[in-house]
Amino acid sequence: MTPESAIGDVDLEISVVIGTSVMPIYQLLKMGRGAVIELDAWINDRVWIYVNNRPFGRGEIIVRGNTVAVEVLDVIE
Repeated sequence: MTPESAIGDVDLEISVVIGTSVMPIYQLLKMGRGAVIELDAWINDRVWIYVNNRPFGRGEIIVRGNTVAVEVLDVIE
């Protein structure tokens, strides 16, 4: 088994946090499909990247046509 094939079998959960919001649970429960939640983020803010619920680094949202991606800018050591 090569190192590349061993790495290819590892599952990772990747999350990107664009912003946050605080609201009472009753308000969240009343929301339906298509509801909009206002976040504390601006268009040029960097996003947080988490791997397996641990901070991995910071990035930037990139939109090209119909594709949305995250460019990794900083990695937490």
